[in-house]
Parts: sequence; structure tokens; C-alpha cells
Amino acid sequence: MKKFPNRVTLEESRTPKFWYNMLADMPESHDPMLNPGTKQPATPDMLYPVFAEELAKQEFSKERYTEIPKPVRDYLMTFRPSPLYRAYALEKALDTPARIYFKYEGQNTSGSHKLNSAIAQAYYNKEQGITKLTTETGAGQWGTALSMACAHFGMELDVYMVRVSSRQKPYRKAIMETFGANVIESPSNLTNAGRQALALDPETPGSLGVAISEAIEAAVSTQNARYTLGSVLNQVLLHQSIIGLEAKEQMEMYDEYPDVIIGCAGGGSNLGGIISAFMQDRLTGKAKPYFIAVEPAACPSLTRGKYAYDFCDTGKVTPLAKMYTLGSGFVPNSIHAGGLRYHGMSPILSKLYHEKYIDEARAVTQSSVFEAAVRFTRAEGILPAPESAHAIRIAIDEALRCKETGESKSILFGLSGHGNFDLSAYINYNEGKIVDYIPTDEELEKGFASL
Repeated sequence: MKKFPNRVTLEESRTPKFWYNMLADMPESHDPMLNPGTKQPATPDMLYPVFAEELAKQEFSKERYTEIPKPVRDYLMTFRPSPLYRAYALEKALDTPARIYFKYEGQNTSGSHKLNSAIAQAYYNKEQGITKLTTETGAGQWGTALSMACAHFGMELDVYMVRVSSRQKPYRKAIMETFGANVIESPSNLTNAGRQALALDPETPGSLGVAISEAIEAAVSTQNARYTLGSVLNQVLLHQSIIGLEAKEQMEMYDEYPDVIIGCAGGGSNLGGIISAFMQDRLTGKAKPYFIAVEPAACPSLTRGKYAYDFCDTGKVTPLAKMYTLGSGFVPNSIHAGGLRYHGMSPILSKLYHEKYIDEARAVTQSSVFEAAVRFTRAEGILPAPESAHAIRIAIDEALRCKETGESKSILFGLSGHGNFDLSAYINYNEGKIVDYIPTDEELEKGFASL
């Protein structure tokens, strides 16, 4: 009987040398971004004042493969390939015939998958001669990752951190500042967008939409600066495709191909990454795995949003994107999964979901997410980030369904990061203080009114 390991990595020589672009194999591209002023299709040059030119070109590219620049790949190989584990202990605890695998992205200092795109974006800006970057961050993973990337390339960085997350996660702020970043609580009094948000509600918890507006405003008004974004954009899904490319090869080392693939969904970076290579098989007719996107019930863009053109920020300065959205004016509840508190979903993933290539989206409550996180931690010994725990929730549900039906399915989920800086959330859960929140239809209508 062949014995399989608990953990599979790849040799450095087999770490992907190219990113994969799902747009190349989609039967139909997503609708084009629109210029916010003219409402005409945007072009790469329109984005040059905001993004590095090469990144703006990647945003519109339909090339199937893009070579990973050597300096980027050299840096990636300090923590990649990330391991793929079989969750034997969790399977035993659940008494399920399902085979559960997870791709773990938390084994780098940022603690998440975000570093995959942060190092690429910092590199392209550095190559262009840009000296300063601005960005936003929700839970802090992206801000931490970009802080590391900017420190590596010797660049300045301003991070607008959503107010509620800044207060929930002071250690995230500390590590960003350790890497040299300037962290600003958002909304702030430093930008017009921030001042407007504070005027509307001085006690606002903030949102990624507002923080994006602030970071863009700061970038375009600062000499030799550019803006970067950690999710949603096509360029980000391109960079994150390395997750799925590795995972597919690692699953082959187990003699496995996943029946079900699960990812948490906020703006789309983790979900797009874990499904990438498997989605290529689906799009080209080679295989038909079942894809599930998991989002918080408090911010249900896929399950309760509208598929419409919307701004990517609250200040309405970004191009409009066709996506599943709750409206750029929607302010999510202060859940602990700050990285999933975004009003819209990646245009690529929105199109794939709308065309039924992503089979299902599920919205789950905070309490059920933390219950799954604790069960996973006690079995596998890894404390997951609240965002990642959304995928764990559904992986457990699917495994228990296999127990009921007797099916022996192969389940793969993305464990996008660790929760070592999220201890306040776990304290609240352990003390019974986690509160579930599901917005009413009337509350959602207020967000839709901003479309």
C-alpha cells in the first residue's frame, strides 16, 4: 500500500516561472472598466497616473502566461513553494470518508498570501523609478506584505488602515511600522475623502472603500508616488495564480485531483489564486471540479449583491468595474474578518460566478466561522486567520456531508493566512462575545442606492 506524506512541497527548480491569466481561457471576458468621467472603456494609459505602467498593462492583458521577473521569483523562493497538507487529524476528528487538503500561505512574516502580489507590485514600481507607494489595508495582511516588499526594495510606504481593524489589531500596525511603513487610521483628516467620511459619521468604523479613496488621493497628489491594491484587480489575480499552479502539482504528488475547491472571498485575491490552475482545466474542458466561494454574511456581495457597474472606492475616483457589489457606499459591520469587508468582488471572479463556472457562493456567520476555526486548530495545530476560517467552515460542512452520504470526495481549500495577530477575535469568541450580524434588505438598499 502506497504511503502518502502529511505535507508536500516542491523543489525550487519546480517553483512556477510564469503566472497564469484566467482571462486567456474564459469564453468571454468580463465587461471593460469604464472611465469615471466619460463612462467610456478605460485604457492602460488612463491608469498610468495611479499604477506603475507595467501593472496597468497587466490589468488589460489577455496573455495566457506572463514570465515572473527574476528578482520577484528570487524573493518568492524565500518562502515558496508554500506547503500543501493533508488534514489527517481533522478527517479523524470529523470521522469523515472525505480527504481534506489545504494549501497553507501563512508561512512567511506577513502571515498570508498577500506577499505574492506585494513583491511583484513593488518591483514594477521600483523598476519605473517610483520612490513611494500608498495603499489601504483591512485586516492588515496586505499592509504588512507591502511593508515587507517596500523595505526589500527601499521604498517609502503610506498605509491607510481601516479604523476598526487598526483598533482591533494593534500588532499588525506595529509590524508594518517595524518594516518602515507609515500607518494612518482611515478615515483620516489627511485627505478630502477621509474628511468627507468623518463629516458624514464621526464614529464610522471605516471601510476598505474609504481607505482606497484616501490612498489613491494621496498617491496622485504626491510627487513620484503610485497606488497599489491587494485584491480585486486582474493584475492581483495574475500574481496570486502561483498558489493554484503549485497546488495542482502538489495534489498530483498525492495522486489526487480535487472534487471540491473552496476559497474565502472578499475582493477575490485568495479565491482567484487557489482556483486558478484548476479553473483552467474547467475552462478548457479537461476536468470539472466544483468551486465554492465563501463570504461573510455581514458583507454578502456574491450571495446578495447586484451584478452591475460600480466604483471600486467610496470616493468614486476609480474606474467603474462590472462586478457583484453591495454599492460603493455600503459600510460593512465591524466583523473580525477585516480582509473580507469589501463591497465588491473581482471582475474576473464575478464573471466566472455569473456564468456558473464558480458553482456556488455561500455566506456564513462569524460564530460559525470561529467554531470551525477552533475545531481546525485543535486538530491541525494551526491558528487560522478569521478570513481563512470561512473556507474551513465550508470544508468541514462538505466533509460532514460526505459522512452522511458515504461519499469519499477530495476537498481542497485555501488557508490564506494565520491568525497569530487576531487573538483579540479569539478572545472574544472564547468569552462568548462574538456577535453575528446579517444586514437587512433595507440596509442593503442604502448601498445599492450608490450604484
